[in-house]
Amino acid sequence: MKIDLDGEQQFLYRISCATCTARGHRPWSTHRAGADNGFLAAMDRWIFHLVEKHPDEDAPCLAFRAEAEQRLHERREG
Repeated sequence: MKIDLDGEQQFLYRISCATCTARGHRPWSTHRAGADNGFLAAMDRWIFHLVEKHPDEDAPCLAFRAEAEQRLHERREG
């Protein structure tokens, strides 16, 4: 995970996978701007990536999988 500042000096959360690629040769990644909501959105996407593409991995963030699934459900309902 990498945290940068965007052009408006807001946090920009970047999470990349060292194994997976997307769009040819680029590593799979998620970028989300914003405060806590951006962080949560980036982490949720990372959790879903781990579950789908790396099901045997044991990562500490997977402890928050239920909460990530709940937020996804709420976004789809809303």
